[in-house]
Amino acid sequence: MAMAAHHHHLRPYLATATALFLAFTSAPLDAGDPLGQFCGTGFNYTLNSTYQGNIQRLAATLPRNTSASPTLFAKDTVGAVPDIVYALALCRGDTNASACSDCVATAFQDAQQLCAYNKDATVFYDPCLLRFSNQNFIASPSNSDDKVLILMNTQNVTAPFKVFDAAVAVLLNATAAYAAANSSKRFGTGVERFQTFDSKNPTIYGLAQCTPDMSPADCRRCLSGIIQMAPKYFNGKPGGRILGLRCNYRYEQYSFFTSTPLLQLPEPTVGAPAPAPAVVNGTPTVPTNGGARGTTGKKTGRVLAIALPIVAAAILATIVLCSCLWRRKRKPGKSTLPDTTNPEDIQSIDSLIIDISTLRAATENFDEANKLGEGGFGSVYKGILPDDQEIAVKRLSQTSRQGMEELKNELVLVAKLQHKNLVRLVGVCLEDHEKLLVYEYMPNKSLDTILFNHERCGELDWGKRFKIVNGIARGLQYLHEDSQVKIIHRDLKASNVLLDYDFNPKISDFGLARLFGSDQSQDVTNRVVGTYGYMAPEYAMRGHYSIKSDVFSFGVLILEIVTGRRNGGSYSSDEYADLLSLVWEHWTTGTLIDIMDSSLSSLAPRDQMLKCIHIGLLCVQDDPADRPMMSTVNVMLSSSTVTLQAPSRPAFCIPKSGFSEMNSEGYPPGASQSASRSPMSLNDVSITELEPR
Repeated sequence: MAMAAHHHHLRPYLATATALFLAFTSAPLDAGDPLGQFCGTGFNYTLNSTYQGNIQRLAATLPRNTSASPTLFAKDTVGAVPDIVYALALCRGDTNASACSDCVATAFQDAQQLCAYNKDATVFYDPCLLRFSNQNFIASPSNSDDKVLILMNTQNVTAPFKVFDAAVAVLLNATAAYAAANSSKRFGTGVERFQTFDSKNPTIYGLAQCTPDMSPADCRRCLSGIIQMAPKYFNGKPGGRILGLRCNYRYEQYSFFTSTPLLQLPEPTVGAPAPAPAVVNGTPTVPTNGGARGTTGKKTGRVLAIALPIVAAAILATIVLCSCLWRRKRKPGKSTLPDTTNPEDIQSIDSLIIDISTLRAATENFDEANKLGEGGFGSVYKGILPDDQEIAVKRLSQTSRQGMEELKNELVLVAKLQHKNLVRLVGVCLEDHEKLLVYEYMPNKSLDTILFNHERCGELDWGKRFKIVNGIARGLQYLHEDSQVKIIHRDLKASNVLLDYDFNPKISDFGLARLFGSDQSQDVTNRVVGTYGYMAPEYAMRGHYSIKSDVFSFGVLILEIVTGRRNGGSYSSDEYADLLSLVWEHWTTGTLIDIMDSSLSSLAPRDQMLKCIHIGLLCVQDDPADRPMMSTVNVMLSSSTVTLQAPSRPAFCIPKSGFSEMNSEGYPPGASQSASRSPMSLNDVSITELEPR
């Protein structure tokens, strides 16, 4: 398959383990480029060695043996120890014999190039897979945990996530059961339609396969293992795929296999009788629970419509009563904490209260010698509590623009968050007209105080910078995807990343953050707040914010970390308008090395640095839908073999005239396809208020 045969709907697919996900239409399958590969780490062979000769012998016979088999599967062993080679090849169940033979033959050629002189190589294509090794793996009926390729669509479905994910689970399990029990090829395909609340009827197509030498029980066990991984990677995703040597599955919202589906799941219809059994190859099958789902859902809806208002009224009355009693119990002379309608929030904040006398003693009455930094909202002081715990006290000024609403917001959010890459809130004090927030002390202060300081930037070698990038990415993933509530930070920047003794990063300052419901993906505001240079275009111009707004800010931050340059430079005609424009020109001309931070050692891994810039450019793309999720970013950062898609021109990119564009392959010429200074500040937030158009 030629690389030019891409389709526009394939663009958002990324592999979480090795490669860009390229799907295929119902046209005849060919090998094309590999979806991904795994190379061994233990042993190599030499040119013209006996081991290489044994690989070539297998390359001459295994493609023919695989395509000639009714199950499109073959395994073989050639040679003797220490030059023995074990090999296994499998073609997809709907592949024709000619395409199967060609794919396996291509796999042998590519494996020897992609894993040059490596005795162990695994390579995956859409129509086939191959592994050869000096280790006897062919007797094992299970996938190797370190050789599972996970490919995802980075878009989100339009249907409600929970409804769609439940339908996917039903389809995958049914298709896996069919593949394990009803096919000598251990191959199954299925189709399912389901109703959503907006009366749309999406269709999902699924495929599951095991190697035919596996027993039905082993096949089902293998498929169950990788299907259980789906919620971690594919929640709300319109397509996903996990490829292992012994079993694999895939689902999409379009037909991606060539044959008629072997399994047709009955469509659950609201309010209708249970459907008749579906027919598979002329044999009636027992329907899933979908048949009874509609009537039950209708009855449940009626009950909820009656019960919810009553329950809500009772809860509201309880909250009001608890709130009143709580206020009465407060000591005279102490300011009450901000009102909140959630009793759990009140309890979590109340448990963090620290007396003003304790904080005055800890900071030596806010002595100037203990001041760590100063910003738009006030000053930050170092302190030591009676138990010798070091703290940073954020003292909001009387004229601070961070009002009680922002303060309440930060208290409620940070008190609930527990992650090693988020700053920990130690306490709060609202006495004597003071507004004090107490955080764990970060001895290396904020990232900007080192990164943009000519005298100190050398302290951040590449190892520390890469650690910081990874930590910020993990913290954002927690906020967006892994915490109990979905949180949009809205002001991620270098001064809001604090560094501990070991330069581990911690995201701080949640005064501008917003909490989303589990099914909410974006919102609109007419009060745009944040920091110039980090704000996504859809937010700065139209007030639209989402988790992808934070991804944009992360993209700017990662480019700053690699280059050592602050975004938002001069607007003179002789210079670039900003860092994004500078990086983009060097990306398109293949000269990214020229803009790396000069303080970094020449021994710093260039491939890793280039990959970080590549990821940064993916994050600052103009269309929020094109920006990856943070979970995808973490996969790209952690994998040493991932191939990244080409980014589009960044948002707000104002290039110099005359620079070259991307080449015809979507990558810049020479670019790899693999992958005045401010004073110190701490917990400082800048606000830029714009009127959205």
